[in-house]
Amino acid sequence: MKGGHALESAPTIIAELEDYIKGQALTISKFAGLSGMNSGTLSNVINGHRPIAVQQLDRITETMGQTEGYFYDLYIDNYIINAAADWRRISPLLKRCAELGKLGSLERVVQHIMDNLIYLPLLFDMAEELFHQDRLAAAAIIYASVAEGERLQHSERLALCKYRLFILGLSDNQEANLHAANQFEPYVERLDEADQLDALKHLADVFASLHRWDKTEELAERLGSKARLQYKYLKKAAYKQPVRPLIYYILYAYLIQAGVSDERGDYAKALHYTSLYANMDWIKAGPSAEEQRVMDLFKEWATANTYLYRVMDGQADVLPEYVQYVESRENEIFPALFKIIQAANRYRFNVDDILERFHSYISFRQQHSTLGRYNLQLTNDRYANFSIELAVYHLRANRLDTGLDYLLESLDMAVNIKSDSCIVRCVALFEKYRISASPRHIELYTNRISEVQRINEEKYNCIRVNG
Repeated sequence: MKGGHALESAPTIIAELEDYIKGQALTISKFAGLSGMNSGTLSNVINGHRPIAVQQLDRITETMGQTEGYFYDLYIDNYIINAAADWRRISPLLKRCAELGKLGSLERVVQHIMDNLIYLPLLFDMAEELFHQDRLAAAAIIYASVAEGERLQHSERLALCKYRLFILGLSDNQEANLHAANQFEPYVERLDEADQLDALKHLADVFASLHRWDKTEELAERLGSKARLQYKYLKKAAYKQPVRPLIYYILYAYLIQAGVSDERGDYAKALHYTSLYANMDWIKAGPSAEEQRVMDLFKEWATANTYLYRVMDGQADVLPEYVQYVESRENEIFPALFKIIQAANRYRFNVDDILERFHSYISFRQQHSTLGRYNLQLTNDRYANFSIELAVYHLRANRLDTGLDYLLESLDMAVNIKSDSCIVRCVALFEKYRISASPRHIELYTNRISEVQRINEEKYNCIRVNG
């Protein structure tokens, strides 16, 4: 009796609805008309002869003057947790929770039904649908639950969940990105061959942003090898296709390998890899429009990077030609400035006129190409390092205020993205010029270093607790 009484007194949507109808002196027929529902259907719902559909609940909620999703948690209690869970009710509820941002409600439903393995493929399909609709936070919750349910399986579905979570988890926190990359990489080979290419590209981008050049090179080699095999042997119509044309991944692998050689100071090797993505004789006749776009882009990059690596090799006579080339190509200006200032610092070039000409491109902006945005992690890392190169250039020219401004800008971004290598470089440079720093610069520097110390203390405490 006691248990039955507790169950009877538990709040229900039907009780709320009946109280509203009574309080407003309405009939069921009148309320049904106001809500756009069939009066017979509403009567059956109230009398417990049929459950409420989510669409009907939304109409009832609106008619009662409540906010969208007001009754969802009660609906979960009444019709999912305390009733036989039915995908016909669960599916529309999950979609509406995702649309309204009611992520807590969505997670309650997912956690409740996870014990029944029959729901795993249905949940995965739901996550994929939400992912492609850019309802990413909701998709991430479901992917994580499906991955947990599949953790003992060696399935492609588990690998794809891990891949989606890796992509969704990337941020401007480099430590977190490294952890995410290391957690995901073991699952790459379980993915569909088409998805492997995108996964390897994203991993290579992350490790490049972390300056892990050996790992970046290894991933680029794997990417290029897999892409070349697929391009040679797989028939397009018979297999799932990657996000971009196959030739993109072949050329991008060479691009990454050239970039790694550049970072190592091996400009002859960088020029060799550049020649590989400049030469497209191997591409099959009759490229599609998208393939042609890719080819045109890489040809442009090859031309620009040939100039770039010659400049980085100390060939100052190439600078005017290089500047003229990038001036009419807006997407190439910032990458060119970054490398030009690096070369200027290495070989003591005077590039004041170039910096003045492209002054508006020095401040932070998201980088794009004709194929879309560049990886945000690479953009942030590049700006942090670009700012410290500018600092070095101006400090050597005895323009102390300007140089220290750029140095502190670099330190600020390095702290935000938690780039230890850039922070160390900024600190070393500031200490070298501290005696010449103004009180303003010293105050800003001290504040940022306090932030670094706070982050390191949090990291140490976390390690100590978890250890």
